[in-house]
Amino acid sequence: MLIEWNDSVEFKDYYQTLGVDRDAAIPDIKKAYRKLARKYHPDISKEPDAALRMQEINEAKAVLTDPEKRAAYDQLGERYHAGQDFRPPPDWDAGFEFSGGGFEDIDLGEFSDFFANLFGRGGPRTYRGHSMQGGDRHARIYVDLEDAYRGAVRTVTLHVPQTDAQGHVSVREHNLKVRIPKGIKEGQHIRLAGQGQPGIGGGEPGNLYLEVHFTPNPDYRVEGRDVFATLRVAPWEAALGAAIDVPTPSGQVHLKIPKGSQGGRKLRLKGRGLPGDEPGDLYFVLEVVLPPAHTDKARRLYESMARDMPFNPRQTRQANG
Repeated sequence: MLIEWNDSVEFKDYYQTLGVDRDAAIPDIKKAYRKLARKYHPDISKEPDAALRMQEINEAKAVLTDPEKRAAYDQLGERYHAGQDFRPPPDWDAGFEFSGGGFEDIDLGEFSDFFANLFGRGGPRTYRGHSMQGGDRHARIYVDLEDAYRGAVRTVTLHVPQTDAQGHVSVREHNLKVRIPKGIKEGQHIRLAGQGQPGIGGGEPGNLYLEVHFTPNPDYRVEGRDVFATLRVAPWEAALGAAIDVPTPSGQVHLKIPKGSQGGRKLRLKGRGLPGDEPGDLYFVLEVVLPPAHTDKARRLYESMARDMPFNPRQTRQANG
């Protein structure tokens, strides 16, 4: 599931909405729902906010009686309270297995923006003949950018929601050894055949699809197969030119800084981005960093530059513009 958050939404405490404990079994949740529905159903209720309350009750039931939705929601719910501005971390659902394409298709117009953002993707299961193919499972995983450069085999821990005979929801860990293909891009899927739900009546098992994302890395930004990095250089390296050794995801390279370089200049290393039939490029974006003037000698050097090198960067920018 790829979730895009543009603005914060209001966190919904579904347990509070239904008046049940966080460890309540599904039959108890359904019982609480029926009691509230009898009170707030718009066809019979005299309450002025009956329609809104019924919508909130329906939404809470839709989440808390579905083991997959509930397990993912519980992962978030421990850290938030009702009404709080809410923007989950980008990897909030990493490692959770879901059936179909995530969650089943529903009429999202019936529920809040909070619900729609969390559970707004779905996918059908496949049926063949009189037997039924097992449902596909999906999960989001995070891999290091370096693994995408070289390829790797990694152990991935997935979390599988399950329900016991009494209706209590828990999460089982599922460890898999996964081959990360060299050159895989963010958003691509790794297909594990037969690792989905078992088939019924002789049907084949479904597949497990792992949606790959890159572990956040403060040093690199990825766009398709191109990789970008900020390279901090001293003023004299930018002005006079330099040859320096810099790290990259595929190893250290010897890089030439052209003389007269300005901050923001991009230095392109062709073919040093993510591998592929058409490999991407690696771009270093220069950032000129000034040494601090925290000693008498350093201040005198700056004062000398101010006298001997008259320079107004604002006029230079206007002239260039």
